[in-house]
Parts: sequence; C-alpha cells; structure tokens
Amino acid sequence: MSNNSSFKGLGRFVAATLNSYAILFFSQNRVLAVLLLIASFLNPAAGLSGLVCVCASVLLVNALGHYKESIQTGLYSFNSLLLGIGFGTFYHYNIAFWLWLAAACLFTVTLTVVLTAWLGKYGLPVLSLPFIISFWLLLVAANGYEGMGLMQKESSLLNELYTGGDTYISGFLAQLDKLSFGHYPDLFFRSLSSVFFQNSIIAGVIMSIGLFIHSRIGFSLLIIGFITACVFNQLTGMYPEGISHYHLGANFMMVAVAIGGFFLIPSWRSYLWAIVSVPVAFLLVNAFTRILGVHNLPIFSLPFCVLTITLLYFFMLRTNPGRLQLTPIQHYSPEINLYQYLNNQARLQELQYIKLSLPFIGTWTVSQGYDGGITHKDDWGKALDFVVTDEDNQTFKNNGTRPEDFYCYNKPVLACADGVIEDVVNHIEDNPIGHVNTGQNWGNTVVIKHVAGFYTKVSHLKQNSVKLKIGDYVKQGDVVGQCGNSGRSPEPHLHFQAQITPFIGSKTLAYPFAYFVGKQGLHSFETPVQGDELRAVEVSTPMKQAFTWQPGYMAKIVAGSKSETVEVFTDAYNHAYICSKETGATAYFINNGTSFYFTSFYGDHNSLLYYFYLAAYRVVFTADESIIVADTYPLQLRTLQTGIWLHDVVAPFFQFIKRTYKSTAAYRQHEIVLTTTGITEVMGNKRENMQASISISGSVLKDFSINIKGQNTNAQWHTSNIY
Repeated sequence: MSNNSSFKGLGRFVAATLNSYAILFFSQNRVLAVLLLIASFLNPAAGLSGLVCVCASVLLVNALGHYKESIQTGLYSFNSLLLGIGFGTFYHYNIAFWLWLAAACLFTVTLTVVLTAWLGKYGLPVLSLPFIISFWLLLVAANGYEGMGLMQKESSLLNELYTGGDTYISGFLAQLDKLSFGHYPDLFFRSLSSVFFQNSIIAGVIMSIGLFIHSRIGFSLLIIGFITACVFNQLTGMYPEGISHYHLGANFMMVAVAIGGFFLIPSWRSYLWAIVSVPVAFLLVNAFTRILGVHNLPIFSLPFCVLTITLLYFFMLRTNPGRLQLTPIQHYSPEINLYQYLNNQARLQELQYIKLSLPFIGTWTVSQGYDGGITHKDDWGKALDFVVTDEDNQTFKNNGTRPEDFYCYNKPVLACADGVIEDVVNHIEDNPIGHVNTGQNWGNTVVIKHVAGFYTKVSHLKQNSVKLKIGDYVKQGDVVGQCGNSGRSPEPHLHFQAQITPFIGSKTLAYPFAYFVGKQGLHSFETPVQGDELRAVEVSTPMKQAFTWQPGYMAKIVAGSKSETVEVFTDAYNHAYICSKETGATAYFINNGTSFYFTSFYGDHNSLLYYFYLAAYRVVFTADESIIVADTYPLQLRTLQTGIWLHDVVAPFFQFIKRTYKSTAAYRQHEIVLTTTGITEVMGNKRENMQASISISGSVLKDFSINIKGQNTNAQWHTSNIY
C-alpha cells in the first residue's frame, strides 16, 4: 500500500512539474511540456536553475497543503520556472547564486499563491506578474549592494529588454544556431525562444513543434500576433532596425494567443481582438520602457500581463456578452474549449430552462401555435392551444353540438412543473358551442409560480373543476383542473402559456417543453408547432432506476483481464461525476428524471469508463422502440489525424466535421437492450465508427459491449461484491 502511494505521489509530482512548463503556453499537454523542458536546457545553466525552482516550488506548496488542483496544473510553480531560467541566464553559479535563488524562489511562490487568490476573486489570471515583481526586486537589490555576491554574466540580454537590440544568450547557443529558414522565419523562432530568455532558432523550432502538437489554433494565433506586430512596425517605422525578438515573443505573440484562443472562445471575433490587441501592446511596451528605464528595470512581459488582465476584466463587465464569449470552463486547449462550448450550446438546454412537461395526459394536437392567426398575436402571440383529435382529425364525436361531444372536454389538466398556485378563477360557466365570452376572456384559469419571475398559465378550464386554492403547492404532474370551454372559447380546448408576471392577462413568453414525442419523433427543449400531435415520453422505471446514481454509488466494470472500479461523487458546485479509481478517468453526467446524459469526459481514452461514456452518451428512459434519441459528441477525437488538424485551423470560422450519436431501446425477452451508434460526418459524408449495446436486467445495469473501428470490447457491470 505504501509503495503504491509513493508511486502515485511521484506521478503527481512529475505531472505538476511538467505542467509548470506547459502552462507557460496555456497548456497541460505532456508532449509540449517535455519539448519545452528540452528547449530550456539549450542554455544548460538556465535550464537547470529553472528545473530546480519548479521542483522546489511543487514540493513546498504540496507540503504546506495548498489547493491540489492548482498545484497539479502548475499554476503555483510556473512563475518560479521563469525566475529560475532568468536567474540562470543573467548570473554565474556560485554559493551566493543558489542562496539568493532559494530566497527569490520562496518569495515568488508566496507571491504567486497570494496574487492567484486575490485576482481569482475577480475571475482574473495571475499570469507572470509574480515573476516580474520578484525579478525586479532582485535586480534592484543586486545593483545596489555589492555584497550580495552575485556575478552577472557577460550578456546583453538585459540591454535587449530595455532597448530592443539583437543579442545571443550564450556562445553555446550561438554555435548551435547555424540553421536558417530566412529572415522572418528565423525571427519567429528566435522570438518564441525568448520566452525562455533565449535567442535561439533551434529552441524556437523545438517549441514550435510542441505548440503545434498542442494546439493548431494557438499556433496560428502566434503567427498572427507575429505578422501583425511586424506589419504594424513596418507601417509606423517605430523600430527601424526591427522589433526586439523578446518583445515579439513575450508580449505581442503571447497576447494574441491569450486573447484570441485561450481566455475567449476562438472565433473570428476573438481573432479580431487578437489583432487589435497587438498595436495596444506596442503602446504599453514603449510607455513602460520609458517609465521603468528611469529605475533601470526591464519591462519583461509586463505589457502582456497588463493588457490581458485589463481586457479580460473589460469583457467580464458586459451585461450582454453577445457572441464574443469568455471561456466558461478552462480545458487548457483552444480546440477543446471551442468544441466543448459549441457542444454544450447545442445540447445542454436544460441548464438554461426550467424543465416543463406537457400539461395533459395522452396525445393532443396543437390547434394554434405561436403567432397563430386566430388569437395568438402581438404580445400574446407566444401561446399554445391544444385539442384532442380522432383518426379523421376531428375534434368531436356525434354532431359536436355539446361541449361533452369534444374529445378534450373534461380531460385532466396537469401542472407542468413544481410550483405554488398564484391565482385561480373557477366560477365561469362553459360556453355553448360556437359562442364566446369576451367579457371574461380567459375563462377559468390557474396561474402557477415556479420561481420568482416565471409563471405558467392554463385557461378555458371547466367550471368548478379546480380544487386548488391560492398558496397551494403542486408538483409536476398534479391535476389542477379539467379542460373546458369557458371564456373566449368557441369550442373546448386548452390554452397554455408561460409569462414573467403573475397576472392573468400577462404578456406571453416563448418557452420550450423539456421532452415530448411528436410527428418527427423525440423533441427535447423545443416548442411544438401548429398541427403537431404531442404526447409525453413514457418513462421506463427499470431504465430510470438503472441510471439513478447517487453519490457513493459504486460499480466494477470487468472486460476480460481488465477491470475498473467506478464511484459517483459531486464537486463543489454540486455537479455529479463518476470516476475510475484505477485510471483516474472522470465523466460528468446529469439525470433529470426523463433522461441520463454525459456532459464531459476527462482522462484516459483507453479506460472502460470512456467506452461506457461513448455507449451511454444520452439515454432517454423509454423502451419505446419507435423513439430514436439523437445527440452530438464534442469534436474531441482520441487520435491525432491530419484531417482533424486541418479542421482545428479553420474551426473558429467553419466546422466541416461532426460527430453524432443515436440510440434506441426495446425489450428483448426479460431485458431492456439499449442500442447506440456513433457517426462521423465529414463534409456531408457519414460513416459509422462506433456500435454499442447496453443491457438492463430488472432495474440494474448488466453489461455493455462496444465496437470502435473494428475493435470490440465486452464488459460486465457489477454492483455487488465490489469491495
């Protein structure tokens, strides 16, 4: 047990160390991290002192019990990495070097934790501010006191930071940098290497490879920031001999990546802001150079930090964000941020709405929809009228001369969601067929308050059919009255509307029903249209129970010699997720009583939990074989392919690849079998790449099988004897 804990502890330490490198470019990609580590050691002294600072910082914050997620992502240690690399770049090794490095590293970690917490209250990042402040203090101290014992190297990099002149970090790198790709490509690579205080084409090439593997969007924004800065300098003539490669990399290029693809959801709007931010960065670079030059201090990446944080706060203060969206959940990848955001916009409607069910039992027809030509007009246009029809599309039997002849008359009317009775009218007589009561327009009515500022209303009810009074609490599906013919109603029908005020004559509000079955199959969070026949989803209790996972629910998934124990938890925001103890894979899910569906997945794509995530992506609790459930996967494939990389480059502007999911369920002997399919669509061409089935026996999951591109996996799902 202790050996296993030690191994896991070492794994977390290595992960946090590598992430400290990757997060410099807003990433958690291990390939990028390793390549950045290698690039840092092209200046061996700087690379070693940077690595020492990172390791010491990770150990310190972990020992002191700071927030584990921030430790693992490298948020608390990447500023120490910059400090160590800067220290090793400017000073020679001696006893004083290591003593002052330790002191500066401790201060940098402390400042990082404090500033992260302070800025985090406003939803803002700390960026490299702790490094800048710490190194400034170090330079002021070293320049003022001979006794510090630090020996500055023969380097003109500090002069580069002040004035924008050309320099090489060391003779060692100068010997390595023999390869040339042309003036501007060389400048691009040198600018990229300057993030590590280098002036190296080779380091820039290594970093570019890692950055391209990590993110095609991020890499394209680096190029856009570089080109914009060069063009702007050419137009203004600000730096006749060329822009400092350090400022190009650490300020102009980095601000384009941060604004265009990391803190904002990538789109043509975010790209436009990335371009606009570069001239503003020029202004800040020039201004800070003059201001800090008085105190003989370099500006480092201060313009990048100030501009990025200011713009983010500026965007946060908007009351109507529009289509320029801040990244709601950070996945440390512009592609995943974009694809997850688009996927959530398409399928997580219930997070935006109260879950309304149909206000009736059985199959009814929409006789008048939104903005109908009879009475649903202007401010009262977003309402629905319902009737019951027969096979001949008639609403009545016999001669239809009495209210009782109409199929919907006297049928129960239900509360569409939990709430409190806000208003009741119950005394109005039903009209003779063909007559209307315009003096009491709405007839017998019930208004239900669901939450503050949201109400639903059912009208034209039968006289004295409402057995509720104001203040009564009702649950979804409770009977509130019976369909009648009161008010402005020439024949029996049910009027339904949503509204934001409690008054019976309130204006209508467009609002969807959560789930219903219409002529076109299953609908979720949509508004029915005129002429559509609707019925509620017939919920299968065994299916519902099989996917009702409360915190503490555990199961063992076994496929041959491979097994995983999974357990359900809730996070600080009360979001439910299931986690594999063996692989660490985590899948977030929602069960709303009518359906179960996964919202996101993190971790090992070879885990059994990932296979189940693909197979049970969305399950509607019905065994009605005629109902086909459709959904959309986020475009995050586990294999890196040329086509996907090309799609990544254009994804902020246009998507030509789509991944969809379909499922049906039916009884097979004594079990319910859920059959699911995954489809990849490229430019309209569809191809099945996943087939799966899930068996439910009694009211528990029994097993599942999945075939992904010809690779088949059969797994058993055990909920007993798993300890």
